[in-house]
Amino acid sequence: MTAPLHPALARAIDLSIAGVDQNLGGPFGAVITKDGELIASGQNRVTSSGDPTAHAEIVAIRAACAALGTHSLAGCEIFSSCEPCPMCLAAIHWARLNRLTFAAGRDDAARAGFDDELLYRELVLPIERRSVPTVQVGREAALVAFQRWDAKEDRIPY
Repeated sequence: MTAPLHPALARAIDLSIAGVDQNLGGPFGAVITKDGELIASGQNRVTSSGDPTAHAEIVAIRAACAALGTHSLAGCEIFSSCEPCPMCLAAIHWARLNRLTFAAGRDDAARAGFDDELLYRELVLPIERRSVPTVQVGREAALVAFQRWDAKEDRIPY
């Protein structure tokens, strides 16, 4: 017997199905809660918006930050219909979400044509071995911004 789904996870799965039916994008949905209350939700909108970063988790994070008026989602949880890709996982960390719960795994997504394995492999490669030619130039000029950030007394840390 399967345990009942958490309501937020069930909602994320419903959003993923509705997104497919509405031709919004890939089969992914996400919900963010705080203290058990729904804060925001998102559906994959990559193809409908023409934005390759419009993954369900990113859409939900942006909506939650707007709803709460902050860049930090500390104290919040995210529920995703599928294991987040590397970009979304990074965004979850950057947003300081307290917990991630997901349903389908990355292998399930790969079987449906959403294979992120290349990204997982690329992340650990030295820059010169990555598939997208990458060159670092202008480091000294760019360091000025970091020096100013370090000296800024009214900066908002994140």
